[in-house]
Amino acid sequence: MICFNIPPFVGTEFKYMKEAVENHKICGDGPFTKKCDEWMERRFKAKKVLLTTSGSSALDMAALLCGIQPGDEVILPSFTFSSTANAFVLAGAELVFVDIRPDTMNIDENKIEKAITEKTKVICPVHYAGVACEMDTIMKIAKKHNLLVVEDAAQGVMSSYKGKALGTIGDLGCYSFHETKNFSMGEGGAIVINNEKYVEQAEILREKGTNRSQFYRGQVAKYNWVDFGDSYLQSDLNAAYLWAQLEVADQINENRIQIWERYYEEFEKLGKRGAIELPTIPKECKHNAHMFYLKCKNLETRQRYIEFMKENDILCVFHYVPLHSAPAGEKFGRFNGADEHTTESSDRLVRLPLYYGLDINDQKKVIDKTREFFGR
Repeated sequence: MICFNIPPFVGTEFKYMKEAVENHKICGDGPFTKKCDEWMERRFKAKKVLLTTSGSSALDMAALLCGIQPGDEVILPSFTFSSTANAFVLAGAELVFVDIRPDTMNIDENKIEKAITEKTKVICPVHYAGVACEMDTIMKIAKKHNLLVVEDAAQGVMSSYKGKALGTIGDLGCYSFHETKNFSMGEGGAIVINNEKYVEQAEILREKGTNRSQFYRGQVAKYNWVDFGDSYLQSDLNAAYLWAQLEVADQINENRIQIWERYYEEFEKLGKRGAIELPTIPKECKHNAHMFYLKCKNLETRQRYIEFMKENDILCVFHYVPLHSAPAGEKFGRFNGADEHTTESSDRLVRLPLYYGLDINDQKKVIDKTREFFGR
């Protein structure tokens, strides 16, 4: 069976995890946590990066740092994972869903302004498949209306928009290092803080409401409980696993790009004759090959394709069911404007196997069987 995903493993993970154990420091903010944080700060030119227990908890932190109060509104796409919405619901916000662009599957930047009300506090663009939203427009809208921007860059590590790393453009950014992501620690994430006024508050929030980070830096004589907080610290064991991959991040990224480009080249003819739609990468975006998806003509064709591939021992999967149509979406939010593309595109989208080290013969089988199905 060709799996849809296999978590990345480069071979030095156990060595570093053993080192963490032998150093008797496996809780949060150990040596490997700091290495990962500093690597991302340097590589992505980020002001501050803090590892968290998950991409979801990074979003939770971002929502709390934004100072959302019950009744505030947050604008986001409906085509995203529940974590994007949950973070703002937890903070007390009302969700306002906006339609997506059918080319990138990202929030339609031209429909955001119409969704803004006097209650709007935050815009949360989601960089689907590691392809950037139209951030210049989004940031201009945010500035015009005095709104905060939280980038859900869970899928966007190593991607960029006009040369800027995703996650570093808005006020706050969030990464995921779940086992399905390009770089993984099993469960994990990071919050990227681009507005310096949030750095100290983020450290306190992440450290159970204490100023322990300041204490360790010698800025205070002892640490106290100074504000609301929670435990968002990632275990150094997990960070050790991630560090092994960050050391060879370019190697992992290049391998995934090669597979993505091979798929694209092999399926171009199918796309040109209208059998499928291929992903679109705007010229100002540099993506990270987080996923390769096709869009079939309709839901029925997609389901038949998934079943055909499964019969041939290849796992292809659909993606998000739009949040606004889910029970919790109806409870916690509303869709602004018409749903022209969100549901229709969601029904047609299917993702192909793509992971670090995907065997070249398995790639060929995925390609051959896809051609066979759509060539009939």
